[in-house]
Amino acid sequence: MDSSKPATAAAPHGFDGAGSVPVQPPHGSDGAGTVSGRAPQRVERTATSPSDPSSHSAPEETPRRAPAPGAPPVAADPGTPAGPGASRARPEPEPRRRSRRPALLTTALVTTLALLALLSAGVGAYDIPLTDVLASVQHHLGLGGAPLDRVGESVLWNVRLPRVVLALLVGASLGCAGALMQGVFGNPLAEPGVIGISAGAAVGAVAAIGLGLGFFGNWTITVCAFVAGLITVSSVYLLSRNGGKTEVVTLILTGIAVNAFAGALIGLFVFFADSGQVNQITFWQLGSLAQATWPKVLAVLPCAVAGLLIAPLYSRRLDLLSLGERPARHLGIEVERLRLSLILVVALLTAAAVAVAGVITFIGLLVPHLLRMANGPGHRFLVPGSALAGAVVLVAGDLAARTLAQPAELPLGVLTALIGSPFFFWLLRRTRRKQGGWA
Repeated sequence: MDSSKPATAAAPHGFDGAGSVPVQPPHGSDGAGTVSGRAPQRVERTATSPSDPSSHSAPEETPRRAPAPGAPPVAADPGTPAGPGASRARPEPEPRRRSRRPALLTTALVTTLALLALLSAGVGAYDIPLTDVLASVQHHLGLGGAPLDRVGESVLWNVRLPRVVLALLVGASLGCAGALMQGVFGNPLAEPGVIGISAGAAVGAVAAIGLGLGFFGNWTITVCAFVAGLITVSSVYLLSRNGGKTEVVTLILTGIAVNAFAGALIGLFVFFADSGQVNQITFWQLGSLAQATWPKVLAVLPCAVAGLLIAPLYSRRLDLLSLGERPARHLGIEVERLRLSLILVVALLTAAAVAVAGVITFIGLLVPHLLRMANGPGHRFLVPGSALAGAVVLVAGDLAARTLAQPAELPLGVLTALIGSPFFFWLLRRTRRKQGGWA
């Protein structure tokens, strides 16, 4: 009797004498062992006997073996599912693009701002070539270059550059203030004028013009506008408090009432002013940077720089406040203190901007909402990004105001309102459509 027959009969189905498991190509496969319409791992699982212990232990022990030192890395089988570590090693492309988006937007804003500033410094009734602007700036900074002629130097350094720098500071202040206001109120339709800061500053400036005040010289209108803006926002905050708390709705309604009262005061000063003062008041209310000088830049510089440096420090707390007042309190945020601090920062930025440039609307509304649409609601980028974008918008707006109707000059506040009003209407329609109504 042949001894190999019992051994063959005793061997499990599918095993050869060496104990290996040959995979029989099923119907529809080619001779190379590939299966049409099935993954190779599926074939192994089907062909291997479930009673064989090696069929369960082999797939688990293979990833745990460390590669030998100096051995080349083993490519993963595309047919095998990725383990838990593989998903962490290969992040999704969409989060990677989102993480790069703030850096790309910041680079684009900085580049655009630099180009617009150089263009605005050279374009006007007295054109200065861009290369001459760069050469003059390099000469004044001690980096080489060459000065312009006497007229060119006077126009560039006494007229154009103060105006460009003032537009940059005012636009950055209004854009950053708008982002803070929308974060405080939790509403993308809020802007600094909601709580009466702009109207209060306007009352101070109009009072200084109408009453002929001059105790601070050329700084009188600026100082009066700034002090009146701070007094107005303090009054709004105190009038809206009830029981140690400040509700957002009460704050907005109080701001509306203060705005109406400030408008009445402005009308009263205009009524008692003479024709020259009326023209000055009207021109100031329309908003303009035509009277930009280096002393005015120095007047707004400390307030703007202080506000722009303080505002990003509240980004994380604004993100928590966007969850709601009650969740923010549970997460350790003192909502009342946060709201008071941010309103003071907004008052500092807005009053300083309005004091030197007049009433310029819609910058604080348009800029933060556009950036929110581009990068999301996170305030870590939104607050400083709104400052950059506000500077870009106002430098471009001032350039357009000077050049669209030469030799005349359009009021900057009128131009921003003409552009911002249709956008605001579109924004209202879009918000109403996405929310399914206001009720």
